[in-house]
Amino acid sequence: MNSSTEPKLLAEKDWPEQLWETPEPPEQLYIEGKLPDPEFIYLAVVGSRKFSSYGREACEKIIGELANYPIAIVSGLALGIDTIAHQAALANRLPTVAFPGSGLDRSVLHPHSNRRLADEIVAAGGALVSEFPPTYPAGLHTFPKRNRLMAGLAKATLVIEAGERSGTLITARLALDYNRDVYAVPGSIFSLNSTGTNKLIQQGATPVTSGYDVLQALGLASDIPAQTTLPFTDLSPLEKQIVELLAVEALPRDELIMQLDLSTSETNSTLAVMEIKGIIKETIGEIRLV
Repeated sequence: MNSSTEPKLLAEKDWPEQLWETPEPPEQLYIEGKLPDPEFIYLAVVGSRKFSSYGREACEKIIGELANYPIAIVSGLALGIDTIAHQAALANRLPTVAFPGSGLDRSVLHPHSNRRLADEIVAAGGALVSEFPPTYPAGLHTFPKRNRLMAGLAKATLVIEAGERSGTLITARLALDYNRDVYAVPGSIFSLNSTGTNKLIQQGATPVTSGYDVLQALGLASDIPAQTTLPFTDLSPLEKQIVELLAVEALPRDELIMQLDLSTSETNSTLAVMEIKGIIKETIGEIRLV
């Protein structure tokens, strides 16, 4: 073991009661670190391994706006959005719980490249949890099993980015089966990474574009203002250029792309990020400042 603590069996009396509500609770749970206090609400955050800059910024923004609230971030320690979710939780001092698709011994921990992140989660007061024995390796069958634990533990599952056939959607479906809430970040219709999330919204998932939306959906936002951040702070050079153009007049997307003289994909990606930040809005074929 390379970590400072050893995995141990978690006594059933210490299991979160939500896990007993699922149709297939685990037979055993191994833990390294400690679970959050019982008053914390678990929010599962999942998404594509092949994330876009939009997905990263959306994940960091939303989790950042949950700071100082009794919310614990749950994810699967996988590469991509899972990793970003754990890192954003650590950066904002939110407890985070990781469910790797393997045992917890660092010799088998999956993915191997996230061993350091696993150590950081434990050191920050969070937890690694698995129903597999410590040296049990990851396999195709282990990931759906861990997904059901994440979906069952969390009060709600937030999907950041997901393709149409993304494995992330398995967690969302399990959450619905367990009568849990599902939230999804809407994305550009031009992005394959948003096909799954946009479809979830069509099927009834709650669309969220800010931490405030999550707090409101969880019943924690009754006395805080909807505008939690100033929209024109921390802009990238390209975002500032777009704001300057739109400050003069609203523009159709094609004309904006032409004036910027950039590739369509790069411009659409930036516009999608700006929309989730609440800086711009597209209505009746034109993009305008909010």
